[in-house]
Amino acid sequence: MSTLKEDALKYHSKGRPGKIAVIPTKPTNTKRDLSLAYSPGVAEPCLAIAENPEDVYKYTSKGNLVAVISNGTAVLGLGDIGAEASKPVMEGKGVLFKIFADIDVFDIEINTKDTEEFIKTVKAISPTFGGINLEDIKAPECFEIERRLKEELDIPIMHDDQHGTAIITGAALLNSLELVKKKIDRVQVVFNGAGASAVSCAKVFLSLGVKKENLIMCDSKGVIRKDSPNLDETKQFFATERNIHTLTDAMKDADVFVGLSKGNVVSQDMVRSMAKDCVVFALANPDPEISYADAIASRPDIILATGRSDFPNQVNNVLGFPFIFRGALDVRATKINEEMKLAAVHALAQLAKEPVPEIVNMAYNEKSIQFGRNYIIPKPLDPRLITTVSPAVAKAAMESGVAKKQITDWEAYKSELLTRLGKESNFIRVIGSKARKNPKRVVFAEADNYKILRAAQIVKDEGIAHPILLGDKVKIEQIIQENNINLSGVAIINPLEEEEKRNAYAEVFYKRRQRKGTTLHEAKKLMRDRNHFAPMMVELGEADAMISGLTKNYPSTIKPALQILGKEEGTKKVAGMYIMLTQKGTLFFSDATVNINPHVDEIVDITKLTYDAVKKFNINPRIALLSYSNFGSAEGETPNTMAEARRILKEKYPYMVVDGDLQANIALNQKLLQENFPFSELCGEPVNTFIFPKLSAGNISYKMLQELGAAEAIGPVLLGLKKSAHILQLGSSVREIVNMVIIAVVDAQSKEN
Repeated sequence: MSTLKEDALKYHSKGRPGKIAVIPTKPTNTKRDLSLAYSPGVAEPCLAIAENPEDVYKYTSKGNLVAVISNGTAVLGLGDIGAEASKPVMEGKGVLFKIFADIDVFDIEINTKDTEEFIKTVKAISPTFGGINLEDIKAPECFEIERRLKEELDIPIMHDDQHGTAIITGAALLNSLELVKKKIDRVQVVFNGAGASAVSCAKVFLSLGVKKENLIMCDSKGVIRKDSPNLDETKQFFATERNIHTLTDAMKDADVFVGLSKGNVVSQDMVRSMAKDCVVFALANPDPEISYADAIASRPDIILATGRSDFPNQVNNVLGFPFIFRGALDVRATKINEEMKLAAVHALAQLAKEPVPEIVNMAYNEKSIQFGRNYIIPKPLDPRLITTVSPAVAKAAMESGVAKKQITDWEAYKSELLTRLGKESNFIRVIGSKARKNPKRVVFAEADNYKILRAAQIVKDEGIAHPILLGDKVKIEQIIQENNINLSGVAIINPLEEEEKRNAYAEVFYKRRQRKGTTLHEAKKLMRDRNHFAPMMVELGEADAMISGLTKNYPSTIKPALQILGKEEGTKKVAGMYIMLTQKGTLFFSDATVNINPHVDEIVDITKLTYDAVKKFNINPRIALLSYSNFGSAEGETPNTMAEARRILKEKYPYMVVDGDLQANIALNQKLLQENFPFSELCGEPVNTFIFPKLSAGNISYKMLQELGAAEAIGPVLLGLKKSAHILQLGSSVREIVNMVIIAVVDAQSKEN
């Protein structure tokens, strides 16, 4: 079994099978809670809805619930695999709806290929849902299914395979033509492919201004012509009378090519035959109609888009469907009409022309992404998508008369959209993308461990890092073989077998530590230890970062890193920070690992280190100095220390948003903070950074949150070291190790710069 196959099957089966679950949104702890949730209390909303059916949106989850429905007849890349086999894909679509737009999903797999039966089933279950996303249904049945359901139901319905790609491609077309200064009503357009996506794209192009007589569509037999036999209604609509028969003929002097067919059907000569400043959308996946390298090499004036994430201008449906449904649901639209789809097209096109936030540059490891031939549509990780596309769709629904609910305060609506996700909800995706753009050499000090080796394979396969493994080669290779881990080409180093290198490292270590009680003999002995050998590799430039601590206690791991790598220039104190991924966004906890009982000046240093670290992630730190009191409400060493630290911080760093002493619940609850302490500069926006007065408080807090399932912890991230070295929690999971490697790589990138 390949490692990708094995990992995919484990991912879907480990723990609770599948990828989605249903969770209560109201308290259910007491007898009274249950009597309100079900019998007898549930009768009241039932009666209210019976009297006024629109109240279903007030008393149930219908308004935020979408059905992802398929019969598995056209699953991307897999074909007709059946209803049950399509379920993992539909669950995956549900995950994307949730993480990008906070829309809940039930996936529904219908075991029928009969169009009438499919329509009847969807209509029967439609009262449950606020919207329906049709998925992976083969053409031509999908056209009739969507048409009928849109006519016969009064909720938003969209076949994403058709319209999602069409909307993204439409935005890309508008911006491409603007860049090459061509008028849309004059361009010659060629489509290769006549399935659901191609037909929908072509119709959107016509709506945007492409002339029907200037559009040629090809299928597997060549150009679709009026005299072609056995044309269905859709193909008849796009059939041409022009004297061209093959794709090669059609592409000659064409301005735009759109491929929604299969890989490697377009040659460089065909691209060279196109008009000046040609636009090529080669969207077949995983292999485009022409490879990126061949297309770029064919001519210098090309604008190229593909469906792949490893090249510029990725046409990705996730730019559209979550935000389109979000806008439609929020105004209770009765349908997704042409006006709403075109509003999404124009919103996406305009967003690509706006200045790109630094968090997007960071995610893609670019200095300055800007509108141009390599950036014609927004990036999938752009946090502005939800506040750009969803309001545009909602406005179009209202203006076209299909909205049952009106939005009047658009700024408040945009704030509500941000609150749904948390402003840093995509934190790990952003920094993961940044790591992939410039992967670093990461040395794993404890490589004779299954979890370390599995994590090393993942970061290697995903292009996050170049692993270096330390440990007994025989043992490591045995674990690799027994667990079918693919680490071919990865260096395995056993320090015990590297006498020459150990001696060289020992000389360096001895010169630094000879006046601190270390002899040359002791230095040579220490270099046999992997937790000394690994940081020495980083120090001497043979690796960029190190990871350790999975099986060792914290002090024995951190001490060698401190001794060998040393502190950053100007840094007096090293600190430890945990990154907590929560439903309220990303939170930062310091110091939970290094400084046991810091005094005032150390709290100041820890806070400044943490501020600088959070800023590197392009997040503006809003810092609470935690205590058991609020602004002097109780006496004691801790409140006094935190209050004095705040005074010094504001004196030294007046730009820093920091306040305290402050209790944790007040810091986390904006309403309580504003009601009781309106003078605090932390009022107005959520606090995201927390400085603990003692290591015990921080350590207990993060571990309780982690074990209660309220947060996922990444860390501890060591702050203040000259080079990138990070210590794992004892017994970390593979996922936690991978996350820590991402942090280590981004840290190494930052220190390199």
